[in-house]
Amino acid sequence: MSTVLLAVIAVILCVLFRILNVNSQPHKPVIYGRDRNFIENILFIAPFLSEPYIPTRLWGFSGHVQTILHSLIGRVRCPWPIGGRISLVLPDRSTLTYDLYEPVGSQHEDDVTVAICPGIGNTSESVYIRTYVHYSQCHGYRCAVLNHIGALNSVPVTSARIFSYGHTDDFSYMVDNLMERFPNTKLVLVGFSLGGNLITKYLGEERKRPKNIIGGISICQGYNAIDTMVYLLQWQNFRRFYLYIMTDNYRNIITRHKRSLLSQEMKSRYSLDENMIVSAGTLPDLDEAYSRKVHGFESVTDLYKWSSSAFYFHNIKTPMIFINARDDPIVPEPLLPTIREFVSSTDKAMFLELAHGGHLGFYEGGLIYANPVTWLDRALVGLVGGLLMAHNKCPGKDSEATNDFCIPEDEPDLIKPATIIYRDPLEKQTQKS
Repeated sequence: MSTVLLAVIAVILCVLFRILNVNSQPHKPVIYGRDRNFIENILFIAPFLSEPYIPTRLWGFSGHVQTILHSLIGRVRCPWPIGGRISLVLPDRSTLTYDLYEPVGSQHEDDVTVAICPGIGNTSESVYIRTYVHYSQCHGYRCAVLNHIGALNSVPVTSARIFSYGHTDDFSYMVDNLMERFPNTKLVLVGFSLGGNLITKYLGEERKRPKNIIGGISICQGYNAIDTMVYLLQWQNFRRFYLYIMTDNYRNIITRHKRSLLSQEMKSRYSLDENMIVSAGTLPDLDEAYSRKVHGFESVTDLYKWSSSAFYFHNIKTPMIFINARDDPIVPEPLLPTIREFVSSTDKAMFLELAHGGHLGFYEGGLIYANPVTWLDRALVGLVGGLLMAHNKCPGKDSEATNDFCIPEDEPDLIKPATIIYRDPLEKQTQKS
């Protein structure tokens, strides 16, 4: 009996060790891009991006554990930054809110505002948003966080819609309002997951945007919703499980506001079947029963194509930085060639690809207990500073209007070695280590 028990324990430990991936080692991020000067400006301000990312030893090498802990617990000893809530009534009678946080650390010479778009159904009250906002405030940046319409329990839905995967107008209204309040501020856009898709799409759409926007940072987005859904519908790597959770969260938001979203008038106008909405088992089912109808699309595929940032890459002129982890169970590695190809054919674009981190996790340090500030929090603050430096006039330049990208020639040693993959039409590939 003891032999059988030992065998069972051994099997459990083997499975556990496999799930936790404890045999893995820290790796440096792989940096993709073709614009050397732009990338070197970023690394000049944030040299630790060229160093190995060291996850929490016991469980941080598992993308599943990182993703689940991020979703259920969030950050360690999470602060609650103090800010003010701005409420806007939009032309369609929707009530849009965003939270505004002033810097608490030393002020920068430049007035910089970080406009943040959270993930699906998330808000300024989400734990990972609060941690990043507080850390960013302490480094002298003003922050504005969009609250997706319908996501806050305390804010009623006053029109017949909530947020959607590709509707960028809400974020645009927040940006425009920030420009009215701070006309001289420099704007950096930061988006998490769905929010990363939205800010990227916003920067690639044919629309009027403030000239104050100096860059965008996207974290853990899937780029193409059509391809992403193909993988999420598979059981491999438990992806179908994550899809179920996302479906349930989105459906709960719809049913929570059913008085506005599923009124008799709405059902008649869009031929909505409440039973099909409530019983939808996957996001494509829910989008077929609800989303594509209220947004006026003939098919779910049309809705996903309109929503996906990958179809707007060609029109992006703003400096952009993208971050993904290869062990992200929601955005698997086969989805990443799209962004590698984009940054490898575009100036002022950069892609940080990490071996570990999961979906929005990126916990680091410690054996069991992670550091209160994650690698992602530190990276985002560094990247904002790098975008600011890349935007500003280079030291020693005579022209006041120049936006050239450069590194001070007298301080080249501040750039630490990194795995950087440069691609250029004139040179197929060189690798610098």
